[in-house]
Amino acid sequence: MATGSSRLRDLQAFDDTKAGVKGLVDAGVTAVPAIFHHRPDPVPVANPSDVDDAVVPVIDLADVDRDRVVVQVRAAAETVGFFQVVNHGIPGELIDETLSAVRRFHEQPAEAKRPYYTRDRARKVRYNSNFDLFQSPAANWRDTLFLEMSQEGSAAPEEMPAACRGALVDYLAAVQRLGVTMSELLSEALGLPAGYLGQDAGCLDGLIAGAHYYPACPEPHLTLGTTRHSDPCFLTLLLQDTAMGGLQVLLERQWVDVPPVAGALVVNIGDLLQLVSNDRLKSVEHRVVASGVGSRVSVACLFRPQYASTRAYGPLVTASGSDDDDTRTRLPAYRSTTTAEFMAYYNSKGLDGRSALDHFRLPPPPISTPSTSADSASFP
Repeated sequence: MATGSSRLRDLQAFDDTKAGVKGLVDAGVTAVPAIFHHRPDPVPVANPSDVDDAVVPVIDLADVDRDRVVVQVRAAAETVGFFQVVNHGIPGELIDETLSAVRRFHEQPAEAKRPYYTRDRARKVRYNSNFDLFQSPAANWRDTLFLEMSQEGSAAPEEMPAACRGALVDYLAAVQRLGVTMSELLSEALGLPAGYLGQDAGCLDGLIAGAHYYPACPEPHLTLGTTRHSDPCFLTLLLQDTAMGGLQVLLERQWVDVPPVAGALVVNIGDLLQLVSNDRLKSVEHRVVASGVGSRVSVACLFRPQYASTRAYGPLVTASGSDDDDTRTRLPAYRSTTTAEFMAYYNSKGLDGRSALDHFRLPPPPISTPSTSADSASFP
């Protein structure tokens, strides 16, 4: 087993190539380097034939019965935390071109990508392999191009790589519009005015897009595309290619495949939305398995304010329940936090298999203690 110092040298040597995992594959690697080795996961993988197709539901946003759509969104968000949406308004041609553009960028020679390689989070456009390379217990078999958009400043089109610029500019604009639609549905699912999460609470104040590339792996059983984690945001909209799959969610103590649906986007609740909903909505852990056959491309768009935002978010302790006449007042499950504090903690631990939410969870009060707390918060 590698010592801490030798592992650090191996990590630094890998990072210094600025070629990512794709560089290893292009060099003809036939064995997965030790820095990518993961411990065996004791959690079983569900047999697809034993899983109800509706466990991760597909919701039609073109349904004219809005109340029915809200009910479907609420049911999924309160239980599995994941669902797929179709008829979402993003043209199929743009989806196809976006996936092709991301693949085009990552499959360029390393020399063409190297100018974008950085770990400087102040850069709005940055390419690297494993944002947490030096923090996580094991590296993932994945490279990523990050694009950041916020009220304080966004990636300008001219800063984006030419290989994917046109498609990504149009796709990110379309995703931001869809984010408004989803935040309205989730607001209504919580018994709030439609504009509450997006406008009043600022859940759409920023967006970070991760254009991921998962090369074919010579020993996929030894590593992962993405480690078990939940997302550090309010809401994620994921575009995955339909050829490969690989996304799995943790449900009832087993890994369940999320099969790609042509033209659909995957929607999942993020940690910050579980926090502000006071555990009503579920940010569920998920992962991406490595594949020995073919490469996988995806674009994950995470809605959250920029890293340095000091706006405070706390749990909403009074909200309508699932039944129209039920209004529940709950003790706050979390202390208030800012995006800056949350992300500093998340990045310091990396994708280590632990939920960042546990760090902000309040201890349960003594049974005899009156239900008062300075950390209960409603949105401004």
